[in-house]
Amino acid sequence: MGSAQSSSTHKVNEKRSIGKEKYANFDWDNLGFSLTPTDYMYIMKSNKDGNFSKGSLTPYGTFEISPAAAVLNYGQGLFEGLKAYRKEDGRIQLFRVEENANRMKMGAERLLMPSPSVEEFVNAVKQTVLANKRWVPPYGKGSLYIRPLLMGSGGVLGIGPAPECTFLIFTSPIGIWYKDGSKPKSLLIEDGLSRAAPGGTGGVKSITNYAPVFEAVNEAKAKGFTDVLFLDAATGKYIEEVSSCNVFIVKGNIISTPGIQGTILPGITRKSVIELALDFGYQVEERSIPVEDVIEADEVFCTGTAVGISPVSSITYKNKRAEFSVGEGTMTEKLRQTITGIQNGVVDDKFGWTCILEEIKGDN
Repeated sequence: MGSAQSSSTHKVNEKRSIGKEKYANFDWDNLGFSLTPTDYMYIMKSNKDGNFSKGSLTPYGTFEISPAAAVLNYGQGLFEGLKAYRKEDGRIQLFRVEENANRMKMGAERLLMPSPSVEEFVNAVKQTVLANKRWVPPYGKGSLYIRPLLMGSGGVLGIGPAPECTFLIFTSPIGIWYKDGSKPKSLLIEDGLSRAAPGGTGGVKSITNYAPVFEAVNEAKAKGFTDVLFLDAATGKYIEEVSSCNVFIVKGNIISTPGIQGTILPGITRKSVIELALDFGYQVEERSIPVEDVIEADEVFCTGTAVGISPVSSITYKNKRAEFSVGEGTMTEKLRQTITGIQNGVVDDKFGWTCILEEIKGDN
């Protein structure tokens, strides 16, 4: 492995002594969304038979990879995203981590990579969070974003899967995307570029899905919009996803979201919103949603690990702007407060979505 794993035991122990502090020396009141490196990352490698060796924690840093790695040459890679939350009593909890593990397994099958078992994935996440626990923000200040990666790290020349894969997890504290009174999203419908095509990889969290949206998003932001809402590649008539999150519309007592048909990522926040809305007694539809239905909606909101549940105040399509209800009294706000309350431990989790992290025996 590279420089990160070759660090001396002395340095590892030195970092662990730092980790005994309850919180890192950081300005938690001004926590944003840029990368803040934490103390440790987790690395585990597979062999040619597809079995993973025992993983380990190592100080966060760079590591060596072959120039011929399949992830560098052919984009054979996946990532996940989840968060650790600090409760009011100081304990740390995770939200639906098994769902991330299962989604990575699904993506790995699509890209011909071995994947950690659900147990291996969950244990690795727990170890990584506990090793970086001083970077989990105080209650109400944000969360610790967790980024698991699975990549074809073995060298190949011809087009084909890597003989070796690396599973890696790093973390970074991030702030709260949408706070009470913050500015909701304003979206631009993109009708020129597409995010995903039928038969492609839009339904899995492939690393190749994201760079192609940079151009459209940058152009939209230059015009004053927050993000881009993409249409289906086949007809250009139906909404699919925002650049990195799912989308819902509300009309009366009905909540609708584009159906999962291979081009839309099965978001975990998306799934949770559907289950919660049904529990509230709302009608939920997973269907093809034409642009006209979006323009006529009462409310629109986005869901994802990073954005949580984020209201949309307006959508612009072909120079016409539609505005939607946001804030107190909306269905979006009711769902948002309940989901975030469960994640932060202030709303009872009757669904069994969260798990409290306990110290691993022998952990320093």
